[in-house]
Amino acid sequence: MNRKAIRSWLMYDWANSVFATTMLAAVMPIYYKDVAGAGLPGNTPENYWGYTQSIAMLCVAVMSPLLGAIADASGSKVKFLSFFAILGAIASSAMAWAGEGDWLLASIFVILGTIGYSVGNTFYDGLLTDLAGPEDRSAISNKGYAMGYLGGGLLLAVNIAMIEGWEMFGFPDKTTATQAAFFTVGVWWILFTIPIMRHVKEPARVRSESLAKLIGNGFSRIGTTFRNARKYPELLKYMLSYWFFNDGINTVIVMATIYGRGIGIETTHLIIALLITQFVGYPSTLLFIKLTRRMGDKRALYVSLSIYVLIVVLGYFMKNAIHFYILATMVGLVQGGSQAISRSLYANMTPPSKTAEFFGFLSLSSKFSSVAGPLVFSIVGTITGSSRTAIISVAAFFIIGMILLKFVDLEKGQREALEEI
Repeated sequence: MNRKAIRSWLMYDWANSVFATTMLAAVMPIYYKDVAGAGLPGNTPENYWGYTQSIAMLCVAVMSPLLGAIADASGSKVKFLSFFAILGAIASSAMAWAGEGDWLLASIFVILGTIGYSVGNTFYDGLLTDLAGPEDRSAISNKGYAMGYLGGGLLLAVNIAMIEGWEMFGFPDKTTATQAAFFTVGVWWILFTIPIMRHVKEPARVRSESLAKLIGNGFSRIGTTFRNARKYPELLKYMLSYWFFNDGINTVIVMATIYGRGIGIETTHLIIALLITQFVGYPSTLLFIKLTRRMGDKRALYVSLSIYVLIVVLGYFMKNAIHFYILATMVGLVQGGSQAISRSLYANMTPPSKTAEFFGFLSLSSKFSSVAGPLVFSIVGTITGSSRTAIISVAAFFIIGMILLKFVDLEKGQREALEEI
């Protein structure tokens, strides 16, 4: 196991998690509602934010499997990851130019940034099987998420200081300070992507095809992946489960802050709560390594998803900042661990020679499902005029995912994946 490559792989979670914290979870949703969405009536900003997330996930769903198939064929996961990291970083920094009333421009930048973040993660996740054996993947995956919490939380703390202490930092107003915070996200992302670009090497592959042929083969391999997926029935069952519970997790991440703002919680409290999530998430994700070793990956995942159901139900009754702090702490306890476990479980059931292709296949299913969560939230919010009614609908995604997970035989799934060797 190449420890330098592992450290560089972990550092990418440190790099790109600032997009998840500042742009998706904490600062941008508030900015979207109060500045970019200024003048929009009622809960329209929350609904538009949900539609923006759905469009972004739809784009990712269409792109990921094709690019994953091409990356597998050409041995270019690191190159593809680098390209989408740069795209996401540029889109994040460009958000500094979206001002008052520019909700459409802000939505475009969020969509581009989300494509960079999510498609890049397809290749990042696919590299896990190149770097570590099955016995080490769960621990390394957890460490990656822990690094993400630490890095994302650190820059978020700096961004909070810039925004809340804008006068001390020499900014003319709070809006300008917030726009400068968006710019720092792009710089941070690119800077800490350099280690994975330099130190992670993929297994050598002979490339004789032209780019056009690789693209043609990519389309062909998507069809082949769908046809051959029935060879891995346990993986398919797991993906169906993941399709639901991951959508629930994603919806909580992208909608929680704008939901809190919509019911009247002040901006400062919302951002501090998200910072709490980051720093609670760091040790909690590492503790999940011990938890999974003690009770097994599947049971640990059940525990975390059950807590998510409780979080969503309590979110319906949330009334003040103290309630939001409590829920943010609960999210921090389970978010990183549940995502890390689900990623390592999928990696263990993936055919070794088709990692990027099958992670792209996962993106196709999970990102199409990720369209559903924010979309359901926005539709329910639009019909009822109530974000509280919208948030309770998210519980269904966790409950269905847990029921489907019960029917997955993980050990059998690993055996099916290794049959090609």
